[in-house]
Amino acid sequence: MNRFATIASTGCYLPEIRVHNDDLRKRFAHLPEFVDKMEASSGIRCRWNAPEDWATSDVALPAAQQALERAGLRPEDVDLIILGTDSPDYITPATSVVLQYKLGAVNAGTFDVGCACASFPTALASGAGWIATNPSIRTVLVVGVYLMHKLAAPDDPLTFFYGDGAGAAVLVAGDRPGFIGAAAQAGGAYHKHWGIYSGGTYEPATVASVEAGRTTVKMLQRYPPEINHEGWPRLVRKLAAGCEFKVSDIDFILFTQVRKPSIDLVMADLGLPMEKTHTIMEEWGYTGSACIPMALDDALSKKKIRSGDRVVLVGSGVGYNQAAAALIMS
Repeated sequence: MNRFATIASTGCYLPEIRVHNDDLRKRFAHLPEFVDKMEASSGIRCRWNAPEDWATSDVALPAAQQALERAGLRPEDVDLIILGTDSPDYITPATSVVLQYKLGAVNAGTFDVGCACASFPTALASGAGWIATNPSIRTVLVVGVYLMHKLAAPDDPLTFFYGDGAGAAVLVAGDRPGFIGAAAQAGGAYHKHWGIYSGGTYEPATVASVEAGRTTVKMLQRYPPEINHEGWPRLVRKLAAGCEFKVSDIDFILFTQVRKPSIDLVMADLGLPMEKTHTIMEEWGYTGSACIPMALDDALSKKKIRSGDRVVLVGSGVGYNQAAAALIMS
């Protein structure tokens, strides 16, 4: 009998510390009209931060707990935890193993996925593969989480984007799809455009690198907008062709939540009405590795997605990595 992965439930966590654009207008008063321009180009008006003494695993925990509770499952029922982030607790060990401990998922194996904001669809596809090929794997917890504000310099204007948060999905085994398929593409020539470039093997952290700010996240070169404007439609069409459905068959689609105008443009390119997508960046900011599961949970809570809908998730992260997954909602 074929085994398919199905999303049984989702969860979401938004921290409690609100950072409105008006707060940033005061912080960056020396940059006249900067926040106004960023708000107009992105649609972001607000973001939320976790407490300064929290780690990424602390942000992931409430979303994981909520997803399990909604599925009627206990932490002990989880066979595998896959966590996607590019703001980990440590370089090593994996943040997923810390979450496993804090959650009490004593029977679960774990691993991290580290392809930035493409991590959640990548992790979802991996979890579906584990379920399809391993009869002993019945329940997989997939988490996307972001705590980038702690890895950014407070005086860096790009803190405009960074909101903290987490989203989670529980995958369970079933005899009907479920998960349909995935597609991915990358452009490694852009790997030095945006990232954290000191603290790994390329440049181990030193007093000099810390003082110079190289252990914080930086955009060194601007990403060309066509990476998403052309890359997202290309990836969606690649996914549809590989999974043998038409783009017009998509009932709902979610994208990385970084710029609302980019989503408007791509939806027009795909010939899909805006009613078939959902955005959260306006009030939650750019939540990176967490934004797709957070948007999925929010769309489900608002009943924008129904049982039987064909849903596509499209993630795009620095590097660059892009990944998309298609599934039928239970």
